[in-house]
Amino acid sequence: MGKLSKRTILWIVPIGILGVFWYFYGPQKDITDNEYITYVKNYSFENSSKTIESGFASACENPYWVYFETQKGQDVVEFKGDCPVNKKTEKVNVQFLVDRDMTNVRYGAMLVDNKMQEEADRDKYLLALSDE
Repeated sequence: MGKLSKRTILWIVPIGILGVFWYFYGPQKDITDNEYITYVKNYSFENSSKTIESGFASACENPYWVYFETQKGQDVVEFKGDCPVNKKTEKVNVQFLVDRDMTNVRYGAMLVDNKMQEEADRDKYLLALSDE
């Protein structure tokens, strides 16, 4: 009987530790509604009165906005959607970097079909959205 309980404990403890790690470090639920997302959506493109949300809404399908914070504490809002790129519909991700005081939005990385785009290509694409 004594060996059975030691063996049981030797199974329960590692499973419990794994459970705790999974709880704290496992997949997190996407944050899709907070003040940072609202701020970015209502922010105007550079040199335009058109909002970022209306620019993407006029060109893209299946819009999905998500907020996350990087390990360095940078607040990031990411747009994901199916957008026209070179006359072809592609999966597009664009990140927007927001300062803590919500006074400025900077353009971050842009992916087209999970491939990183150059800053010049990103800026050209966003400029086209602001003009439409």
